[in-house]
Amino acid sequence: MRRLLLLSIAGAATLAAGQKVVGGPVVVNVTASTATVVWVVESDQATLRAPAGAAARVSPSLRVEKTTLAGLQPNTRYAYDMGGADAVTGSFKTPPNGAAPFQFVVFGDTRTRHDVHRRVIAAMLKHGVPDFVVHTGDLVANGNETSLWPVFFDIEKDLLRQAAFFPALGNHERNSRDFYDFFQVTTPYYSFNWGNAHFIILNSDIGNVAKSKFVRDAYWAEQTCWLEEDLAGSQKADYRFVVAHHPPISAVSNRAPGNDWMAGLVPLFEKYHLTAGFFGHDHNYQHYLKNGVHYVTTGGGGAPLYDVAKPPEGITIKVVSIENFTTIRVDGKVARLEAIAVDGTKLDEIEFKGGAQP
Repeated sequence: MRRLLLLSIAGAATLAAGQKVVGGPVVVNVTASTATVVWVVESDQATLRAPAGAAARVSPSLRVEKTTLAGLQPNTRYAYDMGGADAVTGSFKTPPNGAAPFQFVVFGDTRTRHDVHRRVIAAMLKHGVPDFVVHTGDLVANGNETSLWPVFFDIEKDLLRQAAFFPALGNHERNSRDFYDFFQVTTPYYSFNWGNAHFIILNSDIGNVAKSKFVRDAYWAEQTCWLEEDLAGSQKADYRFVVAHHPPISAVSNRAPGNDWMAGLVPLFEKYHLTAGFFGHDHNYQHYLKNGVHYVTTGGGGAPLYDVAKPPEGITIKVVSIENFTTIRVDGKVARLEAIAVDGTKLDEIEFKGGAQP
């Protein structure tokens, strides 16, 4: 496999006085021939001085810089650097055309307990560098709180500088503009192909779409229509994966049996032969198998753990309340998932059989 020096970004050396890179670089919207490199610059800060001796709050002024690259080759790892005295290097891989092997990780709910978040990232990197990362949402505690984003990027920098990034929108993002800008997401639901697999990212955060129930219902109907069309058009892929923040099935006491919006999609998942769905929102690990479809909740990225006290009967494979991530290796018609706890313990293993539908 070729390794190419792709670009040199004149970054730190050309920043104005007082400006610094506080996010990224992160590579998003990767296809076999294109990719976008994004980095976030802090240009200044505002300090909010609260009355009665309360601690002051500092909020940085952030802006997004990006460059979009075209004419890339499939299944190739490209290296890049951002020039200057504090040079930053990174790399990313483009997806293969066809059934070449690849590896990706899925995890989510990294919004709090930053020390645990760091441990999860460190454990993940011990299992090898993935080709890309899928985040199931709740990246930060409040997407509208500008000061939280540099913390997220700092914790994840060793991962994001080596792998493409595909995030789902969580409820804690609050549908913020920063989420769309930082990750160059034009719509909160989208899909992409990687090798012989098709991935669908859904927006399950309907509560933050609008205050009006009429608007929320219309939005969900529109997304559901898009989902069915996308699933119908991906039947030739060997694998079909759906990612969303809210799970359709839950063992958490105050959430069982699951999110009603997402539960309503289960018949579509079965009709169009979904391989697996990946979810967050519940801060634990859960695995269910229902009518041939695997449902995996991997929300153990750092947020406080939730119970798994009410696992549904007949479909439960594994539930455990522990910080975790999942790594999936795809090789032709066989894909294997390993769920790994923050201490490196293997929690679960799933084998997916690939194959296009007639």
